[in-house]
Amino acid sequence: MGAGHAHKLYRHGHSPVHDLPPHCKLAAVACFVLVVVSTPREAVWAFALYAVLLAAVAAVARIPAGFLLRRLVIEVPFVAFALLMPFVVPGEQTELLGVSVSVPGLWGAWNVLAKGTLGVAASVILASTTELRSLLLGLQRLRLPPMLVQIASFMIRYGDVITDELRRMSIARRSRGFEARGVRQWGVLAKTAGALFIRSYERGERVHLAMISRGYTGSMPVIDEVTASRTQWAHASALPLLALAVCLLGWTV
Repeated sequence: MGAGHAHKLYRHGHSPVHDLPPHCKLAAVACFVLVVVSTPREAVWAFALYAVLLAAVAAVARIPAGFLLRRLVIEVPFVAFALLMPFVVPGEQTELLGVSVSVPGLWGAWNVLAKGTLGVAASVILASTTELRSLLLGLQRLRLPPMLVQIASFMIRYGDVITDELRRMSIARRSRGFEARGVRQWGVLAKTAGALFIRSYERGERVHLAMISRGYTGSMPVIDEVTASRTQWAHASALPLLALAVCLLGWTV
């Protein structure tokens, strides 16, 4: 899979969570999210316990609360959508802070906010403790279709290349006195986007030809074989198993 690739979400450390194999963490987060989604929305206390479980994992991983909260900003569009639900979902009405809102809409907003926030938080913890290269190895270990893993790998690797190309084009425009101030400049920006697409496409063709000349036949060689012991699987499964117990109580209590 080549050399490692750092990303902004990753927080370097040597905690027990960092040391777990990536496929164990991927499986644990996926199972945790499935359990959270399966929990009845009326079990408010269950979601509070899920948050406590994630906080415990973050503490073990030595992830500061501020670091985690700042990265939860990515769910702001979902929050905006959820806040509209009490006003647009039909059904029984009630008053909240002097405003008439829909009861089904309130439950729907709570459902989206609680489950969405927990899912995003679990994903942020995963990204904060696992390098991108390790995530790709973990997906490969979990038998994700090899072609999807390769697409994800190239997308990650060449995202920075394309971003840097766009930055150079932006510098070239500004050096010639161009500033995007209104609709009249949209034509120049559209041409920039077209030129960027063509350059990226041509770069992709050159990379593909270089790979074929070096013996590429549709699959990438695995340099590092990632394995996990029973103990590591047991540690990784603690989060989804505890969450499953909470979910079952939520359905029965």
